[in-house]
Amino acid sequence: MIVLPTARGTLSAYEPREPVDRPRPPGPPRSRVAYAAAHVVADPLGDNTPGAPAAVDWEATLRFRRHLWSYGFRVADAMDTAQRNMGLDWAATRELIRRTAGEAAAFGDPAELVACGAGTDHAPDARTPQDVLRAYAEQIDLVQSAGAGVILMASRRLAALARTPEDYHAVYGKLLAEVDRPVILHWLGEMFDPALGGYWGSRDVEAATESLLALIRDNASRVDGVKVSLLDAGHEVRLRAALPPGVRLYTGDDFNYAPLIESGSDALLGIFDAIAPAASAALQALDAGENGRYRELLEPTVPLSRKIFEAPTYNYKTGIVFLAWLAGHQDAFAMVAGAQSARSIVHLAEVFRLADQAGLFPDPDLAESRMRALLATAGVAA
Repeated sequence: MIVLPTARGTLSAYEPREPVDRPRPPGPPRSRVAYAAAHVVADPLGDNTPGAPAAVDWEATLRFRRHLWSYGFRVADAMDTAQRNMGLDWAATRELIRRTAGEAAAFGDPAELVACGAGTDHAPDARTPQDVLRAYAEQIDLVQSAGAGVILMASRRLAALARTPEDYHAVYGKLLAEVDRPVILHWLGEMFDPALGGYWGSRDVEAATESLLALIRDNASRVDGVKVSLLDAGHEVRLRAALPPGVRLYTGDDFNYAPLIESGSDALLGIFDAIAPAASAALQALDAGENGRYRELLEPTVPLSRKIFEAPTYNYKTGIVFLAWLAGHQDAFAMVAGAQSARSIVHLAEVFRLADQAGLFPDPDLAESRMRALLATAGVAA
């Protein structure tokens, strides 16, 4: 038994479950394309205080990517899950892209196994759309030269400068004309990054959707798919149906991913970082046409994901890294920019309980001992 704090301000005894065996699959899923957006592991002895350059434990960071590949996932790297725009500076981002793509080459084609975010975060003072265009082009060149696929991330500077859909189309149209293979577009909602309000030229979601669709239709041969992170399942289904043939909808909905994937969406999800073994087993069941088994395996992870991604949603990275520590993938609960402090001990205790109920700890004794150590630092008696 372990004593956990609750949202009611009380303590409650909890009995962890037995471990669940999650065998690795023979290969990637066949019925869906599935990317796990991966976190970075901070160097626990580095100066990862807010505002300091990111100090990364590169061996642990790459080891975690090998873990994701071993469960059949592609890796989406240098994304918001890796604390992009929230502590992972451009120098560390460049190194992350190069190292992950290099590591992937030992497993297969990096362009198939890894897609990396290309944005404009190294140019926070860009003053014109042309400045934004040049910043995007620099990052795209880095990703392509590393051999990885490209994810065109939403740009804070473009959101600040653009006024109409045509302003977005002018920048993205030029970028898409120059890429060496189809890319993934990324629509990240305000709940993930408040600076991205009104993306695609309107704060009205339906108008913004029409703007995005017009861009994709004009460039369909250069767009592999679009990752949508708006946490609106109905909107995602409508957008998926409206996409040109051959353009994928990658769900980024960490609240509703189970039914969305079952109904036809591919996936690029931060929660897959934390639930890779269970999600891998569920996707294998979907490949086999065993939809009931798919739901049985994946639906228990949804309450956990909704807890991790609760408002303020952009702090979800704390829960992701916390679970990686509890599962033994890294030696310390530490994050760049000190972001491990972004969630309360009550929140983390509930994440522990929900993860355990979903059978996500390969070594429950290790997870429990680490949870007890964290509780002790918070003044909670075991």
